This record gives sequence, structure tokens and C-alpha cells, in this order.
Amino acid sequence: MSNEYLAQRVRDIPPSGIRAFFELGEGHRDTIPLGVGEPDFVTPEHVRAACIRALNEGRTKYTPNAGLQELREEIAAYLHNSFGLRYEPANEVLVTVGTSEAVDLALRAFLEPGDEVLIPAPGYIAYAPIACLHGGQVVEVKTAPEERFKLTARALAEVLTPRSKVLVVNFPNNPTGAVMTEEDWLPVAELVVRNDLIVISDEVYAELTYGARHVSIASLPGMKERTIVINGFSKAFAMTGWRIGYACGGRELIGGMLKIHQYTAMCAPVLGQIAAVESLRNGLEAKETMKAAFDERRRMFVKGLREIGLPCHEPQGAFYAFPSIAHTGLNSEHFARLLLKEAGVAVVPGHVFGTGGEGHIRCSYAVSAQLLAEALERMERFVCVLENSEAAHRSLL
Repeated sequence: MSNEYLAQRVRDIPPSGIRAFFELGEGHRDTIPLGVGEPDFVTPEHVRAACIRALNEGRTKYTPNAGLQELREEIAAYLHNSFGLRYEPANEVLVTVGTSEAVDLALRAFLEPGDEVLIPAPGYIAYAPIACLHGGQVVEVKTAPEERFKLTARALAEVLTPRSKVLVVNFPNNPTGAVMTEEDWLPVAELVVRNDLIVISDEVYAELTYGARHVSIASLPGMKERTIVINGFSKAFAMTGWRIGYACGGRELIGGMLKIHQYTAMCAPVLGQIAAVESLRNGLEAKETMKAAFDERRRMFVKGLREIGLPCHEPQGAFYAFPSIAHTGLNSEHFARLLLKEAGVAVVPGHVFGTGGEGHIRCSYAVSAQLLAEALERMERFVCVLENSEAAHRSLL
């Protein structure tokens, strides 16, 4: 059947650039997958065991729309203890089907047609398409490597208009690994309040910071009431397939999102919620162990990238390196395709992450140290071939 039946806004959305390169590498057994941001760790045994017990006990029913009360209480306590955020479990915490649903619910709840959605770039690729689906006009806010890809009040002020309504932020950042300090946030928050913006803060990598403490913009004066904090269990707790996220904010904002959630998802998967409860009660030590492994890999991989001639700023969070390939003369998509074809290393071209992404590639270091070492060896050989080809080309001129 012709795609003429599809809504124009759906036809206009490009396929995921991350998934495209993931699928290119499928079927090649020797490909090293540095493209998809998924921990190589298995969900801890005690979490799986808790779910097996629950399954044997017949806990397979719907939960309350907002999520299990015990999970919402654990989330509220965790956010308070870890990041100084205070939320009422009964009406300021909503359990969602992953963080992706939380982002979708927030944008759907807040946007009117033509409202401007401000998104720092380079940034995670899902925000702009979701905003467009709900009638928003996407405006990119530039971040720069010389400023360690942080969001600045100056860059935000340059794009503000009377139609600006929602600011979507993601720190620690995917794809750059950038982290915002309280000092970084203060002038941004002042601008947000002055211009009456709503903030959607995707903090799914909040637990994965290295040498820098995570600071939520919601913790700053005047920001809690105008911020939706989104987090989940996929990254730091190695629970990608369980699809459990959550959104926290003022009761009116969360109430609006809950209305939509009731009619669309009904509730998040019950076994996933049980796993999340167990993770928060007894899984924090395992989380720290995994974080330490990511940190070790981060230092090794970034050092290796620099040594093979791929300049890379120091990522302070998440589990991505974002090296520059600009000096090779290839654009990011051409580089990524050749790297996959010739060296068997799958990465994501930087241009898919928006303005400022071109000239970079995103490499996930959420794979084993052994695979990272092998990837570096293959990339070094590939870069050497490129440089020799360029030198030969110049000698003929």
C-alpha cells in the first residue's frame, strides 16, 4: 500500500541514524559494535531472581497507572539521597515505559502547534522527531568542543523568541559525554526563568559521571516547578530491555502526562517495575561496580583515540567518546561507512546528532576492554591507510 496514507509529519521524519548503522553491522560476526549505547553487563542476578520469584507468585497483573507505589517511593528516596531532589511519590512521580516514553509524554503534554522546542546540539537524535510529531518547531542551540560541548546562556539567548516554550536538556550528554556543573547551570536557569520556559531534563546518565558530580537543573532555585526530570534504569543498572523509566515534577505537570499515559501505555511492565524496586533496594553496589568499569574503559579508550591521531575531548559522563575525524577530509558518514567496511568497527556518524556533530563520530565504550583494544588496533590501521592515501594523492599534485 502506498505511503500516501501516512501523515506528512511521519513521512518527513528520517529513520534513526543510530539504528541504520547498527543494522549495517548486523550479520557480520567479526564486527565490533561501538554504535549502540547499551551496557555489555547482564542485569544482576539478584534482580533477575526477584522477578522469577514474582513470576512464580503470579504477579502478572496491571499496576496502578502511575506505577507501583513501592517503586515510586524508592525513586523519590533515591533522587533525594543521590541528587538532593524532593518529590512526593503519590503525585509527583510517574513510572513510564523507558525514558523514551517519558520524553514523548512530556512533549505531547506541553506543546501547542508552532511552539518552539530548544534542543542543544549535538544531542540525542530522538528529541527533534518526537517534538515534530507533536507540532513543535525544533530550534537547535549550538554547543562547541572548545567549551566542552556544554550549554551556555549565551548560545541559548541567541535563539530565544516569543514562541520559545520548551528546553530539552540531556546532561550527562549523549553523544558528547559533556557534564554541567552548578556554576554552568546558574546562568542558564536564570534565562529559563526570565523567559518562562519549561525544561525537560533527560538525566538517564546521571549516575555515570567521572570526576564530576551530577547536578540536576531542577535542584537550582526556581527550577523544580518548571522542570520535568526524566531518568531510568537502562544505562546505569544494565536494564535496557526491561523498559522502565520515570518522570518527576510538579503535580500539575505530571498529572497532565499521566492522563496521556493512562490512554496509551496504561502502565509500565509489572516485572520491570519489580526489577527496578530490587535494583534500588539492593543493587546500588552493583551499579557502582559497573560505573568503575566504564570509567576504566573511558580512560583507556580516549587515550587510545588520541594516540592513533583522532583528537577527542575528555567525556566526563555517560559512556561515549566523540572524537574528531575532520582532519581526514572525509565527512562523518563516509568515514563511518568506510570504517565499518574496511575495518569492521561500527560507530555512528556525528552528523545524525545535529549541528556541530559533523566532523565527529560517536563511539560507545560500553563494551569490554578487550573489544575496545581490538577496535583501537583496527581503527589505527584504518587511519594509517587514510593518511597514506592522502599523502600519495598530494604527491601526485
